[in-house]
Amino acid sequence: MKKSMLMMCVALVFLIFAAGAGGEDKEILGVKFPAEKTVDGKTLKLNGVSHMKKLWIKVYAGGLYLESPTQDPLEVIESEQTKQFYLHYLTDKATAEKLREGFVEMITENNPPELVEKHKADIDKYISWFDKGMAPGKTSVTTYVPGKGLTLEWQGEEKGTIPGKEFAQMYFRYTFGEKADAKLKKGYLGIEE
Repeated sequence: MKKSMLMMCVALVFLIFAAGAGGEDKEILGVKFPAEKTVDGKTLKLNGVSHMKKLWIKVYAGGLYLESPTQDPLEVIESEQTKQFYLHYLTDKATAEKLREGFVEMITENNPPELVEKHKADIDKYISWFDKGMAPGKTSVTTYVPGKGLTLEWQGEEKGTIPGKEFAQMYFRYTFGEKADAKLKKGYLGIEE
């Protein structure tokens, strides 16, 4: 009797831990992010969530999805795995012009000048896809697939792909580089404050 009760308790504990091991959906600023999603045939896991605020304006809530979750920013930048940023906008103050200017500023600050110069045409092409300002509920989804490149979906429309991994690394350095916003970086890395 005692042995069967012990076995039942062990099984119950195992089930509780196994259920919690798969990750959980998260919500930030009213935006829900599923624990997993399938992208290009790969299962990606929610690595972390964060949000951007400028002054008193809540700009967006975002989630980072990776095949192999990590808290190492260099691994996010350099790893050859499918990865995706999902940004859900919360304001209509994010005009296309402001978004283009902000992207150029941050990618320039967080990458070596020689890389920025080498990929100037890619940067110009990428920001040309920011053709409409954002509004509450609109999304931007950036996906890197090894061997394919970095693809932007803007407000539900696939805009194009920048091939190769070097520009994709520049893109992820924008958020995970040494000069990137520390609060955003911690959130996307799943590091609790």
